Amino acid sequence: MAQVEATTERIVAADAETVFDALADYSGTRAKLLPEQFSEYEVHKGGDGEGTLVHWKLQATSKRVRDCLLEVSEPTDGELVEKDRNSSMVTTWRVTPAGEGTSRVVVTTTWTGAGGIGGFFEKTFAPKGLGRIYDAMLTRLAAEVEK
Repeated sequence: MAQVEATTERIVAADAETVFDALADYSGTRAKLLPEQFSEYEVHKGGDGEGTLVHWKLQATSKRVRDCLLEVSEPTDGELVEKDRNSSMVTTWRVTPAGEGTSRVVVTTTWTGAGGIGGFFEKTFAPKGLGRIYDAMLTRLAAEVEK
């Protein structure tokens, strides 16, 4: 079984603290950022960054739905990590300054993929699909913080 990775990034016209705070606001802003592939969003514990426990279903394809229960941590400044209790999936959000009044947001998701031919297709196509989903989230994030 191979490691699968999907990475998407965007420059946002808002300072890094504002962008990070919006991403870490699971009880408010985060729900507004989720595109239609996400459903059943619910904060179980916390709601603001470190210590948050959040649930959602992610429909990556018409046949593939992941039931995610994510533990949120902030291991370093400007970094938000979501570890799924139900799988090997880990999503890391990094927000860094990118010049005056702008930020770079990089989201990377990794997981242990399937073996065999199914794993080949997963490693080939899943990162592109997940990239489109996160690109939609980053577009909504920019619209939210660039007001």
